[in-house]
Order: sequence, then C-alpha cells, then structure tokens
Amino acid sequence: MTDRRPIENRYDFTILFDVKDGNPNGDPDSGNMPRVDIETGNGLTTDVCIKRKIRDYVQTAMGEQAPWRIYIQNRQTLNRLDSEALKAEHIDTSLESKDFAKEIKALKKTDPELDRRLRDYMCDQFFDIRTFGAVMTTFVKGNLSCGQVRGPVQLGFARSIDPISVQEISITRIAVTTEADAAEKNNTMGNKFIIPYGLYRMNGYISAKLAQNVTGFCDEDLDVLWQAILNMFEFDRSAARGNMAVRKLYVFKHSSALGDAPSWKLFDGIDVHKRDEVDVPRDFGDYEVRVNREAIPESVSLTEMVDHTL
Repeated sequence: MTDRRPIENRYDFTILFDVKDGNPNGDPDSGNMPRVDIETGNGLTTDVCIKRKIRDYVQTAMGEQAPWRIYIQNRQTLNRLDSEALKAEHIDTSLESKDFAKEIKALKKTDPELDRRLRDYMCDQFFDIRTFGAVMTTFVKGNLSCGQVRGPVQLGFARSIDPISVQEISITRIAVTTEADAAEKNNTMGNKFIIPYGLYRMNGYISAKLAQNVTGFCDEDLDVLWQAILNMFEFDRSAARGNMAVRKLYVFKHSSALGDAPSWKLFDGIDVHKRDEVDVPRDFGDYEVRVNREAIPESVSLTEMVDHTL
C-alpha cells in the first residue's frame, strides 16, 4: 500500500514557461487581451490559470477515482460533491439552509470531531483540495469551520521577464450565422490577440506544516504535482494559446518543515535575463538562465526537474 504520510519538508519552486504566437491568459474585462502590467508592460498570468491546467492534467492522467478526483472542474455542481461527505456522516442534505445550520449546530455539540472528519473526507477524495485548498460553500452555510481549507501549495502570478508586445490579429470565417446574414455577406470578421514571444516566471511555495496539520498532502501528491507542472501545456493545446511550454522547473527542498532560508533569497539565486546580443527575443534560446548555488544554503537542495513522463 502506498505511504500517504504528509510531507515533512518545506519546498519552494520556480517555473519558467514561454508562449510563442499565442495568448497565455486573456483578460475577459479587456476583450480577452493578454494580461499586462500597465506600468511596466510586462505580461502577467494568474495563479488561477495555472492551477486550472494542473487540475486538468491530473484529471486526465490519474483518472477520476479517489484520491485523485478533482473538486473544481467544468460543469460540476460543488454542492453535490460537498454532500458526499455529509452523507458519509449520515447528515440530511435535503434540509433548507436554516434547518441545515440548526442540525449541524446540534451535531457539533455532541460530536466535536465532526468538522475534522468532513474536512478529512474531502481531502482524502480530492487532489486539488489536498493541494490548493478550497472554499466549500455547503459547509460554510452550516457554520462548519472545515468550509474553508487552506492548501499547502500556493502560487503567485507569473510575470514575463521582459515587456511583451501585444498584437491584435484580424481573422475571417467563410461562413455566416443566419439566413439574414447570408443575404448581405458571405463571411464574418473576428479578431484574436497574440504575443509574438514571452518568457514567464512563476514562483510557488509548499508548506509542510499545512500538509501535516490540515490536508495530508503527501510525497505521492508531490510527485504528481511536479509531473503536472512539467506537462500541463501538453494537454491544453488551443489555437488561441499558440505554442506554450514549460522550459524549466527548479525545486528547492529544505531540510525541515519550517525551512532553512527565506524564499526570496532562494529565488534571487536564479537569474533569468535576455542575452546581450539579443534586441527582440523570439525564442527561449534568446535568454540565459544562471543559478548561483553559492547563494543557496547547504541545508537547502536545489533540483532541476527534467522528467517529462506523460
């Protein structure tokens, strides 16, 4: 049987990924234009975008059986998934919200471990709750403290190394939508945004203490997470996103659960910059990645993950 003990070490990691002739993360409030820091011109990609791709990889590669089920997924009713844990505790989920809250309050008086068992059930079933945490509204409405689970794996926004050039491309479709349109024209116009090239950097953090005290995130989960990050764009192809690839994944492993160095100091040890002879970068080879291992404490190991097993 696989050892599911929570991880014992803190981790920090850096992802380098690039996009060529595509849109890595459109902003729906700006006509799906690539997200940009309006002051510096650097491109941005949200943590939510990357977590979606990780979830999709795990769902595709690991199947839909516990402990690899995905909680946040397309066209899935979250309340129905929440009710699984309640049914396992023989709690009536058909009650109106007011009566449901009363029932939960009464049960908690006689069973102080109810919160923990509901949380553990959801964490045991769903990889993304165990990893990223979740807000489970059914539990929140019942005044259960397990309704908000903070996950051990957290991501920041990805930011491009250099300012990006956003281009709007006009496209045509040799078809029309309605008969009325057909009487006036024989095609329709549209547009899409692309970035000719952008290299993005994203930093992430893994708390061993949250894994141990809250979700039970274990070494097997960690291995699946690394594989998901390395392969997340391989299962997410789209004409809108162009060519996207994870170029580097650097993992810092601390010798303890609390860690041996501040994350910023470790991240500063990885320098990514455009080569001096390059004016306009259009390929990963136009950049140089330097790792200053002398800046990394001996108690922290640095590994470049290169296993691209699908």
